[in-house]
Amino acid sequence: MKMTFCSIISLFALLTCGSRVSNNNAAAEAPSVEIAAEDAVVEWDTMVYDFGDVSVNDGPLTCTFTLTNNSDEPVAIYEVVSSCGCTGVTWTKAPLRKGEKGTITATYKNEDGPMAFDKTLTVYISGIKRPVVLRLRGVVHEKKKSLNELYGEHRIEDFGLKTRSFEAPVLRQGLQVSATADVANLGRAPIKISFADVSPNLSVNVSPNPVPKGTKATITYTISADRELWGRNTYSATPVINGKTSGESLTFTAVTQENFALLSPDQKAGSPLPMFTMSTSNFGTVRKGQTITGEFTVENRGKSPLYFFKADSETPALTVSLPSDVPPGKSARLTYRLDTSALPSGENVIMISLITNSAMRPVVNIFAAGILE
Repeated sequence: MKMTFCSIISLFALLTCGSRVSNNNAAAEAPSVEIAAEDAVVEWDTMVYDFGDVSVNDGPLTCTFTLTNNSDEPVAIYEVVSSCGCTGVTWTKAPLRKGEKGTITATYKNEDGPMAFDKTLTVYISGIKRPVVLRLRGVVHEKKKSLNELYGEHRIEDFGLKTRSFEAPVLRQGLQVSATADVANLGRAPIKISFADVSPNLSVNVSPNPVPKGTKATITYTISADRELWGRNTYSATPVINGKTSGESLTFTAVTQENFALLSPDQKAGSPLPMFTMSTSNFGTVRKGQTITGEFTVENRGKSPLYFFKADSETPALTVSLPSDVPPGKSARLTYRLDTSALPSGENVIMISLITNSAMRPVVNIFAAGILE
């Protein structure tokens, strides 16, 4: 990743102040500390609705989000604010008792012409400290495109795909995360899709199946959390088309974090709090091919021991050694080793994402930066 040094601080602020929050089925862009309690209060059927590819002639686009009250107390949706006047919204006004469902229905006017859109609904719910953010998105085209134009670039035989790499929402320990995407049958006969060599903790299916000729279908993948797996992990599955293993794999990536949803306010207040003396380690100007070592100092300003479950680097050229634990009020060092031979010449800024047991800072992003000659 290349960028100028003057932008390091602004990037750090952007990445550490917000992160995606996941439910069992979807994700939304929102801060992760207080709103994590929503997993214990309400459950959503989805938090992102993707209309996919539509045309300007399709007219208004409507979708519905459904929530279920999982708590013992009644909850109510008392306000839903759309990000723009192009999206109208209605919602269930009556309080929801335990187990009851409510809906939020949004209609995008689709009057802005051919463009990609990504609209948000900010939902205020009793019992949740911060609003929940729902999203509806899609791509509007001037005229309807053929399935081959939309799904042909990454096709595997007649199995049409927009991508072979899928990015899941954030995954909390003890839960599952599911997501969907459109796929297509680009052939002239129905195709039956199954999957072989599926990674542990991953399930994948296509519906309808068989997929009728010349039609779209939905691929659904579900990833289950595993306490042996933290941070960013990639899972894979190989499509089997009409009984024939394709030899081409699909990959599914998810970032696994600790689940703080059931912690009380007192438990959260008593959790560890990692504070770094600096967010960026500047290794200066060095010759390309040189191996660099550096370190960060972290202090635990919380009230319980601090653990680092994993360090994810943007490049395999950088590896991190983590301390076993940091007692309250103590400091420790994180060291890294960087092989610069695989990096481009010029300015380099490499992000390191640390997965922690801190309810206040479940993910901490730090950076190694320098210039390669």
